Amino acid sequence: MTTSTEGAAPSRPAKTTGALTRFRASAYVTGVGLLALCVTMVVEYGFGNSTPAAVYSPIHGVLYMIYLVLTIDLAIKARWSIKSTVLVLLAGCVPFVSFVVERRVTHRVQASQDIF
Repeated sequence: MTTSTEGAAPSRPAKTTGALTRFRASAYVTGVGLLALCVTMVVEYGFGNSTPAAVYSPIHGVLYMIYLVLTIDLAIKARWSIKSTVLVLLAGCVPFVSFVVERRVTHRVQASQDIF
């Protein structure tokens, strides 16, 4: 008995599956972390309490560094251009953008398309 793969969706390489999952998790955590950093900045500059920012800012820095590493890992495995890689890396710097870019990257990588 033979099986036909005609009409089946093209499967992405196995090496990008794990990298994509790690990227998605880090993009979500970075997005939430950036929103939390914005809240700590409002507390610091709006209410004069610098304690939350002093505690959370280094944590956010570590989360962003993890995002950078996992994004570069996915970029290498999915063979992104330098432009696409840099744009996705910068998406972790703007509130809410990491969520939008995460969805775009997920759909494009699964379809084996270029990101931008």
